[in-house]
Amino acid sequence: MIIVMKPKAKEQSIQNIINVIEAKGLNAHLSKGKEITIIGVVGDKALLQDQNLEIYEDVDKIVSVTESYKLANKKFHPEPTQIKVGDVIIGGNNLVIMSGPCAVESEEQLLQTAHAIKKAGAQILRGGAYKPRTSPYSFQGLEEEGLRYMKKAREETGLPVICEVTSLDAIEAAVKYVDMIQIGARNMQNFFLLKEAGKSGLPVLLKRGLSATIEEWLNAAEYILAEGNPNVVLCERGIRTFETATRNTLDISAVPVIKEKSHLPIIIDPSHATGVRTYIKPLAKAAVAVGADGLMIETHPNPSCALSDGPQSLTFKQFEELTEEIRPLVAYMGKRL
Repeated sequence: MIIVMKPKAKEQSIQNIINVIEAKGLNAHLSKGKEITIIGVVGDKALLQDQNLEIYEDVDKIVSVTESYKLANKKFHPEPTQIKVGDVIIGGNNLVIMSGPCAVESEEQLLQTAHAIKKAGAQILRGGAYKPRTSPYSFQGLEEEGLRYMKKAREETGLPVICEVTSLDAIEAAVKYVDMIQIGARNMQNFFLLKEAGKSGLPVLLKRGLSATIEEWLNAAEYILAEGNPNVVLCERGIRTFETATRNTLDISAVPVIKEKSHLPIIIDPSHATGVRTYIKPLAKAAVAVGADGLMIETHPNPSCALSDGPQSLTFKQFEELTEEIRPLVAYMGKRL
């Protein structure tokens, strides 16, 4: 449930409500707008049955929240959240592009990529140091060595860096090197990992699970938020359907649905959604047009020789062409690249 306070409610009135909530062993989540303050109740609202909160001073109304996710809910936090990663802001009027190789293969490969994507307009460098692969015989990543290369790339280019983590050990290593951590699709419902990511202190990019509903996805985000980490970005990367023309089916409708249900920023990953580089550009444009807050695009110096996901990786020239072609559309949507 949420308690909506009257416009320009007094601070003492707000604090009185918070005191009542916390006295019952519940958590109060405060969201202040320009005119109205909303107090969200996290926990068993039945504990407040003996409290007639409607009659408290400056209370406007009580609204029931039926969804199981609370902190990720737009009812709790009506204003869209903006998240800072290094000096980059995700959300608001910004269109953020994260780009880089699926897997960090060498220092030279990563530095070459970092300089190229920055020149083309990317704001965040992505790279996989830990690679959960379908086959146990596929390249699994350089792990901490790859993280050291990412840190060096940040020092050379100034780009914030993001890397996927797959375990507590990976999180503990990553916090020493990167600006943001990613929870991949296969780990979206690894609840222990989600909790540890929430405790990490770093912003978290949460990819949608292979067959996850939007409600399940938002509940996964709730695990991170519940650990006191408000910096969660959602990433739609395609879901598993009967279609075989692409690796997955990009659910472009997830963007407006998330915008209606949650205050968290959402970006689109057309690379993993399709697995086919020729489809990336049109789907990137669609993502911008539908209101996404950013894109995640895989690039590689030589995709034909990539150790992971070469068929869906763009060359540097192709990536530059993509950023140039979407600039007018980004501006038309009232955003900045």
